[in-house]
Amino acid sequence: MTRRGQILLISLLSVALVLLSTSSYSRTLKACGHPFYPPVSWISDKQLMGLAPTVTQQLFAELGYRVELRAGYNWKRCLLEVQRGNADIVVAAYHIPSRESYLWFSHEPVIADPITLFVNRESPLVYKTRDDLRGKVTGLLLGDSFGEDLDQFLSQNTRIEYVSRNRQNFDKLAHQKIDFMPIGLLSGRLQSRKMGFHEQIMPLDEKVSTELYFLAVSKKSGLQKHLPFIDHRLKELHQNGTIKRLTDQYSLQYLDQIATEPDQ
Repeated sequence: MTRRGQILLISLLSVALVLLSTSSYSRTLKACGHPFYPPVSWISDKQLMGLAPTVTQQLFAELGYRVELRAGYNWKRCLLEVQRGNADIVVAAYHIPSRESYLWFSHEPVIADPITLFVNRESPLVYKTRDDLRGKVTGLLLGDSFGEDLDQFLSQNTRIEYVSRNRQNFDKLAHQKIDFMPIGLLSGRLQSRKMGFHEQIMPLDEKVSTELYFLAVSKKSGLQKHLPFIDHRLKELHQNGTIKRLTDQYSLQYLDQIATEPDQ
């Protein structure tokens, strides 16, 4: 091949790479997350915010994508939209078998989530083992999961009352209409204080489990090829203290925001 031909070939390959890059990385991705789980993610002023949305936007921006955060979904609807292929990313979710049919998960967690039981201060539930929960009334948010093992136990041994908004569960617990509510220790404390239930509701000392939140992408999105990069960056963000700083930052931000009660 002549030098001129080589230059022409290199030029054509360069153009092709640019076009390929543009078509692959100028795409806008749709992401959703849990609407009532500060500091991981929550909705305020019709915006999804928190640790997980921030990390998701940052990591995919490094890959050349723009991430549009969807805030119009409850948690169950968020998972359904991703399952249908109408959204590409769940900013943070537990890795449970029922979600493996439609989600690819990062190997590195976004954050660990110690789970405890929140109870009414005036009539606290005595909890030493799971047998103490048999026959009790559990308050859960639609779409919530606390790991396959605990989910199955609660389903088979307690009466579950589902709600669409977290405030409903806190209110029911404050008025002793449910016996307990499983929730992450940090998120539960933040929400009870923000909603004004701190004097009526408290967490038990015993943890029932520690779950991990992972970044997850739809199997219809074609984004699984980026998971090794995402794992690498999540590990770095933990090691350099960024995740811890963001957790503290968004915990304070959630408490400082003016309460928008209908959205809780």
